[in-house]
Amino acid sequence: MPVATSTNGPAVAPDTTVFSALVFYELIRQYHPIVKQAGLFGAEAEQVLMQARGAFDPKLVSHYDRKEFDNKLYFDHWRNKLAVPVWLGGIDLNVSYDRNNPGGRFINPEETTPPTGLAGVGITVPIGQTLMIDARRTAVRQARLALDLAAADRVKLVNKVLFDAAKTYWEWFLAYQQFRLIDEGFDLADTRFNALRQRALLGDAAIIDTTEALITVQDRQVQREQAVVEMNNARIRLNAFLWNADGQPVELPATAIPQQPGLTPPNEAALQALADQAAQQHPELLKLDLKSKQLSLEERLRRALIQPQIMLDANLLSATPDIDRRYNLPNYFSFQPQNYKVGVDVIFPLFLRKERGKLREVQVKNQQVILERQQVGRDIANDVQAAFNQMQAFSQQIAVQQQAIQNQQRLLQAEQQKFEIGESSLFLVNARETKLIDLRVKGEELKTKYQKALAELYFVAGTAQ
Repeated sequence: MPVATSTNGPAVAPDTTVFSALVFYELIRQYHPIVKQAGLFGAEAEQVLMQARGAFDPKLVSHYDRKEFDNKLYFDHWRNKLAVPVWLGGIDLNVSYDRNNPGGRFINPEETTPPTGLAGVGITVPIGQTLMIDARRTAVRQARLALDLAAADRVKLVNKVLFDAAKTYWEWFLAYQQFRLIDEGFDLADTRFNALRQRALLGDAAIIDTTEALITVQDRQVQREQAVVEMNNARIRLNAFLWNADGQPVELPATAIPQQPGLTPPNEAALQALADQAAQQHPELLKLDLKSKQLSLEERLRRALIQPQIMLDANLLSATPDIDRRYNLPNYFSFQPQNYKVGVDVIFPLFLRKERGKLREVQVKNQQVILERQQVGRDIANDVQAAFNQMQAFSQQIAVQQQAIQNQQRLLQAEQQKFEIGESSLFLVNARETKLIDLRVKGEELKTKYQKALAELYFVAGTAQ
């Protein structure tokens, strides 16, 4: 007499806890390392902005130079300058103090100062190319745009993590449903085998029928064990997304099961809303728009650099107090208009090949970005429509599959009734039952594909569910 062997593997526990997709996504948003990494993009961009603003930091420069040889003092120079950059007009405000020791024998007359030194206050004005825009102001403006670029990069990375998580979650759902359905089929086959064996012992059934029933039990036992492996592996892949507040990996409890998916049919209004949102707020499009703005700033700067470079440096001068003499306000720090130093620097490359080449290079790069944005925008719109079409197809297939499952259940019930009155065989009953299990598994596969398509729809639209 054939005997069924025992099986190993988890059964569907009655005290299970549903681990919903929304809770799963929220845990990822809070604790996943990649999501935290994405949050640092903004902090990095802020430091870049701080560096750019550093070009406007006041700068203090001091230089001391002394030469003495063969008991002769050649010169003793001490130069100091405080430069304060101003945003408006690219102007620098200057405060200076120079002192050359008059005891030096080899001092350039133009560098001669009063014994106590010479103070100056002045201004440096770029009259030519950098009056309206310069590298300092351009760098700050580009760094501000980089903050928005970092935000777009963050959204893109977080969306990718959530998209991968959604696919993993619904793969776990499918693995669980496959195990559940195969486990139910195994229990039915095992119950039928035990009943047939008892009937065969009483002489009410043929011995060969128990062999047929045992083969079905063994076949489903193999399927069940494989389903257990696939379910455990799917759980492992899901656990890879789970972390706690301390940055430590955590695992799902053994009693956790996936939720049943919602199957709201897709509608054209939702598609249009997503398409409009993607056209305006998709991270890839935002990044390209911001890059174009940065290049436009660069182009404006390069256009300015084609102009002549004229730098006006004007300073009012004054002697400084002598501590050994009485303080004389009219003479010290008075900065009279008749005491001044003025200089003008003019630089203008005759052919401007470097400047014109750089300008054209920036223009070409900007045009490339504009063309890329056009193509990416169209690709995104097509991807959104394709994902929506796939959802519609899966929705229709699920409806048809449900009807097929109901029809197969009727066939199985009829076959069981015929078998009970001796008008059918165990082989046909097992075949009908196996076909029903296959149809139900396929139905769960379609539900999984629908949920993946839904996640893909939101992902290609540049947002999260």
